[in-house]
Amino acid sequence: MVSTNEDLMREHGVLKRVLLAYEEITTRIRGNRDFSPQSVTDGATIIRKFIEDYHEKLEENYLFPRLRKAGKLVELVDVLLSQHQIGRCITDRILATTASLKTSEDRNRLASDLEAFNRMYAPHEAREDTVLFPSLHKIMSSHEYGSLGEQFERIERQTFGGDGFDIYVDKVNALEKQLGIDDLSQFTPKCA
Repeated sequence: MVSTNEDLMREHGVLKRVLLAYEEITTRIRGNRDFSPQSVTDGATIIRKFIEDYHEKLEENYLFPRLRKAGKLVELVDVLLSQHQIGRCITDRILATTASLKTSEDRNRLASDLEAFNRMYAPHEAREDTVLFPSLHKIMSSHEYGSLGEQFERIERQTFGGDGFDIYVDKVNALEKQLGIDDLSQFTPKCA
């Protein structure tokens, strides 16, 4: 079993990989190059089902209330919650635009939404990883912290019928292959 914070941070790893796919798609749109609309739908579906409907709900139902009750990081929690809601709105727009992608205006609107999503979620997840999640140790006993991790594991298995993380890592792998960004070495810059 993984700890509460490790579990949440691993899930952020799935999000980061979708953000990279969104960046690739945006680059293709801005460069007037072809891209598969299915790759956008696949990425947005991972975001919707694994990040928004599962991961963010854990934060909203189990972390944010604890922090509010303890009077800790309340302003940050408010911003994060607002960003969750805005992220869901942007995902709705991404899915709707992709479903009826016909004009260059549609492509530009899609690129703008993908950019906005990435621009918000990169610092969002970084702040959770470096400020919010570490603060849990200050407001929870080690027993409560361990129990929460076990509870998250049960919820994940119930929600996905197995290890949701592994299921969605496989989906992200397939998305990266579809976009041709699955070879990690391609991101290594030259240094001569």
